[in-house]
Order: sequence, then C-alpha cells, then structure tokens
Amino acid sequence: MIIPHRLIGSGDLKVLVLHDWFGTSAGWGSFLDYLDGGTFSYAFLDYRGYGDRKDVTGAYTLAEIADDALALADELGWEQFSLVGHSMGGKAVQQVLSQAPQRVRKVVGLAPVPAGPYPLDTPGEALFYGAALDRAKRLAIVDLVTGQRASRVWIDLMVDRSLQLSTREAFGGYVRDWVTADLTERITGNPVPVKVIVGEHDLALTADVMRRTWLTHYPNAELEQIANSGHYPMHEAPVALATSLEAFLRA
Repeated sequence: MIIPHRLIGSGDLKVLVLHDWFGTSAGWGSFLDYLDGGTFSYAFLDYRGYGDRKDVTGAYTLAEIADDALALADELGWEQFSLVGHSMGGKAVQQVLSQAPQRVRKVVGLAPVPAGPYPLDTPGEALFYGAALDRAKRLAIVDLVTGQRASRVWIDLMVDRSLQLSTREAFGGYVRDWVTADLTERITGNPVPVKVIVGEHDLALTADVMRRTWLTHYPNAELEQIANSGHYPMHEAPVALATSLEAFLRA
C-alpha cells in the first residue's frame, strides 16, 4: 500500500515536502491555498508517529525520514524532484540529498536546521529534550522561535495540535537525532541550487545562522528573509512564502 501522504496539484514540477518537529503534512495553514497546482505537484509526507502515520512506529531518525521520502517518490513514479523542508524538515531534506543527490533538482529550506549538530546549552537541552512530555516546554519553544510576538491563542493551537497529532515517543526520538546528527561532510560542496528562507523575527534560526551554515555548505545557495514573520512563515506570511518559494522552484 502506498505511503500515506497529502498530494496538492498535478503539474510537471514535482516537489517533496517535509514538515517540522511540531507539524504534520496538513499543518501548513492557508499557505496550501496559494500553491500553483497547475505547474507543480506537491507531496507532503507525514513522518512515522505523526499525522496520518501516527500509529506507525519506527526508529524516529532523519535517515528513516529520508528512506520513507524516497520510497514515496518511487511509489509516485518521481525520478527527479525538488525538496522543501521546514525546520527539522530542513535537516531531513539534506539527509535525502545525501542519499540520492542525482534525483534532487532544487532544495528549499524554510527556517531550516543546518546540517551539523545543533548546539544546545544545559537549559536548552532541558527545554528541547523535555518538550516531549511537557506542554509548557513546547509552548515556550513556539513562543521563542516566533519572536515572542505571536498571540497566545495561536501558540496554544500549535502546541495542542502537536500533542494530538504526534506520539510522545516520536517527538522525543526525532529531536535527539536532529540535534546531534552531523551531515556536513556528506552535503558540503553539493552544487544543487538552494534557497533558504527565514523569518525576520525567528530568535533561533536566524539569517546569521544561515550565512554561517547553509550558505557556507552549498555553493549555489541564496538567502531571503521574510518580513513580519518568525519561524512559521506558512502561518505568519503565507502569500509571501508561496510567492517566494514557487518563483525559485519555477526558474
């Protein structure tokens, strides 16, 4: 049976989309309404333990996400495709690239985790590693990465959806892998065209972080900062994000 996924559009340009640590294949807000389905075909994958695959168990690693993403591409008959990854998904798309570089047309990282280990101090480890079992820690993380400026109603919604639509085992497993995994040697120097998009109010994955990592690793990388957005431009600035993303993928 085909891996459960969400397909939008029927265009010739194929795009695999990988979500963030808190999200699912459906957790992209009104951004999905602004995609050009005549030009593109977007396949949004749920990770094991998330969304429509919440009951599917696994190792909860980036390598497993990449294996599933490539298996889905095979099932869809997609020999070549572009990759879009948000946050943790931004590191996962680099894992896909490292495993199948000849199949990848372009890469877009949305507020993406870089390829190397993600540095956490002792309070940071307590916050991120403790978030699987602690709603208050999840809320603090979403508040931080959106610049401590988003409404409490929206933050509560994001946190409650993450609790409802992912298992605690998966949530806790993935964070330990995306924080510690080091893909740097496997992707540095890859000539694939890359676009990195960050929100101006993201207090964690900033433009400066991207200049030191993504733009150093990929020789054909460019960076855009979206105004009036933090870590979730698909919710905070959906029209601007869709416009920027598709202009790059279409070129």
